[in-house]
Amino acid sequence: MAPEVDEFSDYDEDLIDPACDPKNPKQVNFSDISSAAFSIRGGVVHTPLMRSNQLSDILGLELYMKKEFLQVTGSFKERGARFALMRLSAEEKKAGAIAASAGNHAMALAYHGLHLGIPITVVMPVFAPLMKRMRCQAYGANVILHGTNIQESKEYAFRLSRQKGMKYINGFDYPDVVSGQGTIGLEILEEIPDVDAILVPVGGGGLIAGIALAVKTLKPQVQVIGVESETCPSFQNALKDLHIEVHPEVSIADGLAVPTAGCNAAYMAKTYVDDVITVCEESIALAILRLLEMEKAVVEGAGAVGLAALISGRLPHLKGKKVVNILTGGNIDTTILGRTIERGLAVDGRLIKFDVVVSDRPGGIAELTALISKTGASIKDIFHERAWLAANVFSVRVRVVAETRDRAHVKELHDTLKSKYSIVEMTAPIPTFETSASTFQQEV
Repeated sequence: MAPEVDEFSDYDEDLIDPACDPKNPKQVNFSDISSAAFSIRGGVVHTPLMRSNQLSDILGLELYMKKEFLQVTGSFKERGARFALMRLSAEEKKAGAIAASAGNHAMALAYHGLHLGIPITVVMPVFAPLMKRMRCQAYGANVILHGTNIQESKEYAFRLSRQKGMKYINGFDYPDVVSGQGTIGLEILEEIPDVDAILVPVGGGGLIAGIALAVKTLKPQVQVIGVESETCPSFQNALKDLHIEVHPEVSIADGLAVPTAGCNAAYMAKTYVDDVITVCEESIALAILRLLEMEKAVVEGAGAVGLAALISGRLPHLKGKKVVNILTGGNIDTTILGRTIERGLAVDGRLIKFDVVVSDRPGGIAELTALISKTGASIKDIFHERAWLAANVFSVRVRVVAETRDRAHVKELHDTLKSKYSIVEMTAPIPTFETSASTFQQEV
């Protein structure tokens, strides 16, 4: 029985997909997921599920990584896209399918549409990364750029689907898509039948809805925990029956930044999902850095939120448990990756910025750099200012960006500088996170 809904202030009959109707949510069955597993077998990669030895030791639990970023198009979206396309009628396959997506769903549809002989049209917002647009075109899809956000792209794509007679396939709430994503849960239980908890990144909710249904049907005792960015808690809003749109200005986990969660997904999640938590942007950046260094895995922000929840101490009850973390995608823009690595280094206490007032006489700055070098820190950038310094004209404020080993090293550098200079101002530290293996030093 569908849950009662108090209001739909933005409910527009002309823009409602019958397969994703908030007034009539659909329930996917376990048999649908089983059918999807059989149907897509051989068409998508059975991704590895591997134990992370370093992170397991650091976090004090048995951590396994389900590496969905190793799919051909770089994300789990292929599972649902392929199953949805395979389930179209002969007439629908001939007319083609259409979807709105900023990247991963679009690429998955384009790739499998190419191999299944189904024409694909994708509507992408104007800010969609060039690399993802080009890959969709390389797979033979018709790419249309429309809208300043994904909601505008979605409305345009749905209207176009009606005009052209194409099948609209929602990237996270279409029932067949949810069923396809649920096959990940079956693969996890097949390889680790005694798993205690599964961490699932949450955007629109189709992934966690499918996985939770599959897992809870076979192993009700397994915890299924969703993780989303605190900048866009759309799924938490949906679970609370809050019919509001969230439009984050920017998020490292851009793949999770959907204005509203799927109505079908939220309907199922209320029955099968144990908990949904949020994580901050800093923890996501640090998680991406940890995965890059320790797992040799390049993962986008949306795929790193599960690890972010663990390293930020949001799930202390999982200590000593057997946990599977799903790395959902690896399609991170290279420029964003560079910025994120630097952000992660700053969170980790390995990149620090500080101001020091030193003598402006010959040798003043040389003395400072020698002192920094003596501590073992490496200067990344340095510049100085005189005009705005409220001190005597023989002093200069020097701003330094330096590379350090960790937060203990930052404290050592701070103490060394304070022993020589009266004015040493460290930039307010980015929040730190504790792990079972070590506790970061108190911020200087």
